[in-house]
Formats: sequence, structure tokens, C-alpha cells
Amino acid sequence: MVLGVSGGIAAYKACELLRRLTESGHDVTVVPTAAALEFVGPATWAALSGKPVSTQVWTDAHAVPHVRIGQEADLVVVAPATADLMARAAHGLADDLLTSTLLTARCPVVLAPAMHTEMWEHPATRANVETLRGRGVHVIEPAEGRLTGKDTGKGRLPEAAEIFEVCRSVLGGDTPGDLAGRRVVVSAGGTREYLDPVRFLGNRSSGIQGYALASEAARRGAEVTLISANAVQPDPAGVEVVHVETTEQLRDAVVKAALHADSVVMAAAPADFRPTTTSDTKIKKAADGSAPAIELEQNPDILATISHERAHEHQVVVGFAAETGDATGSVLDHAREKLARKGCDLLVVNDVSGGAVFGSPDNEAVILGADGSRVDVPRGTKTALARVVWDQVRERLVGP
Repeated sequence: MVLGVSGGIAAYKACELLRRLTESGHDVTVVPTAAALEFVGPATWAALSGKPVSTQVWTDAHAVPHVRIGQEADLVVVAPATADLMARAAHGLADDLLTSTLLTARCPVVLAPAMHTEMWEHPATRANVETLRGRGVHVIEPAEGRLTGKDTGKGRLPEAAEIFEVCRSVLGGDTPGDLAGRRVVVSAGGTREYLDPVRFLGNRSSGIQGYALASEAARRGAEVTLISANAVQPDPAGVEVVHVETTEQLRDAVVKAALHADSVVMAAAPADFRPTTTSDTKIKKAADGSAPAIELEQNPDILATISHERAHEHQVVVGFAAETGDATGSVLDHAREKLARKGCDLLVVNDVSGGAVFGSPDNEAVILGADGSRVDVPRGTKTALARVVWDQVRERLVGP
């Protein structure tokens, strides 16, 4: 594998990507541009990759590195890919070792852009991106967030974990683009119901699974809206993110986004109950040690609402169920009852006995279908589960 690094401030983030690639067993050759070495020196790349690093086509000229590196690669990933690097790649320039490698590579190529918003949105950059994509290059959408200085906007380098997952998908050949042209809505995280300005009722949902679902859908070509309830993960690249706090806010955002969606996946954990009244001031401790009584009322059932009041008849709705068994039935008993009651097409069932799943990078699940189907997903990454969920959704989508 070749890791190209071009000259942007985000070059330091490529160190984390390199660590992930090498620790997963890949043989990585780092090819930085001369400008990239102004941000991260050759000693760092050599130490992390275990190989000498050069930007020059003249180093070890007898080995013809400007040809051999690209010819022998199974994957080339450039992170960050600056506007300048993409312009040179789009026009077939080969004026340094990295662009020569890109021109000779016959393997998959992944570019992770990073630049200021104005540069990303400039017609020249957009044309170069379309040219590269037209040649089969995987150009990841940049993330939104803090850029250099005080600037914020679209153009931030996606997190190393995201780029790594794209590389792994491309190497495995499992980036079918089968959701291209589809609009999907994913919810993630756990809602909060406030008792006073300080305290709230909540749950342990971290949002990791929902973010994995949103990222996987974007990788497969979908137009994704992610409704995020109090999750702390960075916004995924190429995804529209709407941040909410309460169950009512989550419901409003999901219902609005679902109006034009081909599929809605409710991975968030909405609070089932909320206080009937909320104090405008912090509730103080009583001098006698007594605790205040809190009266609760039930929150609206978002999954049931969007399942029974679909924007169109072909919309595919997916729910998640965090269940534990009890004296009245097993995890799957409760899940099957919930599937029938909610009215969704698929229900992803997690056994959360003992707090399993919450905050973990791994997951295992049973996916129950309203058509009587059952798919058992063994323990693996939450990205792996996301792939299976979208496979099941794609089977149920009507049309190409």
C-alpha cells in the first residue's frame, strides 16, 4: 500500500492513518510531497512505516521508483489531498514522486481532500474532482468543522478511522455504490429529558452504531441525513448532520427529513419518558434529606409514527431494539412483539444484558424482518453490522 501525503496542515493526521494501516498488517510505503515535509518530517514517516522516505524521483534511481512504487501497489491513498495535488492528478502531471506514483498506479486510488471551504467549492476544484471520479478514483467527501485559524466549514480532513474504513472497503471490493441516488435518514445517540437546567434523564447510547450506519451509507453513494442526539463523535464526512437533544426535537427532525427519504434507520435511543414539569432553576437538596417526587409522562413513539405514517409506500423503515430477557419472555420474544407493534420493515435486535454494546466498538445482533426473515450477525465491528443492515435495506428498496 502507498500512503501519499500532500502539503496541508492536516498532514499530521495522516500519522494516525499510517498507524492504523500498519497495525492492521499492511506493508505501507509513505510518499510525501516536499511541501508535506514542511509539516511532518521524514523521520516520523520512516519510524511509523519502518521504511526510508523520499520525495525525490532521483533517490535510488536505478530502481526507477517513480514507476515501480505505483506499479507494485495494491492501493494508493492520499491524505490529505490538497487542491493543488488533485489538480495535478486530474491533469496527469508527474512532476514529483507522488504524482508519478498516481500516474503509474493501476490499482484502486483513494483521495481524502482537505482544504479551505472556498477552495473546495471553487469550480476548478469541483471539475477536477468530477474528472478524477470519472476515472474511477475514490474521492472522499471532506468533513465539516474547524479548519485552520478561526475558519470553519466544509473541507476538513475526515477522521483517520473513516479513511481507514474506506481503504479497507476498497481493498475488499465491497464498495458497490448500490445506494447511489438514494436519500436515507439515520438517527443516532440518546436523547435527554431535562429535570432542571443541570439534570436530565437519559440513557447509555453512545451513537457509535448510528454514525457507522451513516458513514457506510455515504460510502455506498447515498445522500445521508444524520440526526444526532447528544453523540460526541466527529461529524462523518459527506453527511448532513442535524444535532438535537430531546426526544421531541429528535421526532421533529426525523419526521421532516423522512419526507423525502427512501429509507429511515432509527438507531437512536429516544427516552421513553419525560418529566411532566421542568424546573427553570436548579432543584435544591431538602434540609430534611427528602428527595423530590418526579412525575413522568410517556414520550411519542417515533419509530411507530414513521412506520405507520410513511412518506410513501415504498419507504423502508428500520428500527433498533435494545432488549434484555425477563420472566415474561426472552430477548427475541420481546423483539418480535416490538416488531409487530412498531410496524417497521426490519428490527435490529441487541441483547444489552449487563450493559453490553453501549460505548463498545463492536456489536452483534439479530435482524428480524416483518416478512418473517431472520439474519444473525456475529460479533464484529459496528461498521460490519452497518454493512449487513444496508444490504438488507437494499434488498427491500423498490427500483434500481
